[in-house]
Amino acid sequence: MTDGSPSSTNPFAVVPIADKARDYERAKAILQGTQRMLRTLDFESLSEITLASGRRADVLALRRNGEIWIVEIKSSVADFRADQKWPEYREYCDALLFAVAPDFPVGILPSEVGLILADAYAGELVRPPPAHPLAAARRKALTLSIARAAAMRLHARIDPSLSIDEV
Repeated sequence: MTDGSPSSTNPFAVVPIADKARDYERAKAILQGTQRMLRTLDFESLSEITLASGRRADVLALRRNGEIWIVEIKSSVADFRADQKWPEYREYCDALLFAVAPDFPVGILPSEVGLILADAYAGELVRPPPAHPLAAARRKALTLSIARAAAMRLHARIDPSLSIDEV
């Protein structure tokens, strides 16, 4: 895929974080700080991962011990209000979190998820996420999906003539 559009046939396609309610540049900054913070917690992460449900998680993070977190980035109040699909992500992770900019009105976010405050430089875990452990079969399927998505993205970077759809 070369145009960055979602692909119904490729669950590993890289899709830009953009929609009408989302401030793309702000979301990109939150993503960068969030991924930096996740590394300090021993997670490696990928952005825009399509799940088996067809939904795309903003960030899917895998810890060395196999723990999986999903982080939903909210760049504005309008972005949060426009997106009510976030509860569906619980069945695909051990913990669910929101990541927002430091000036976001966090009082509107649900308290039953973790909270990260992030900018382009760093992130801070201000509310740990409640754990809801995955079933072993779901964990294995997600771990394989993460590995395949990372390998496909790396291969596409190494060989720019390769479309991810071709992998």
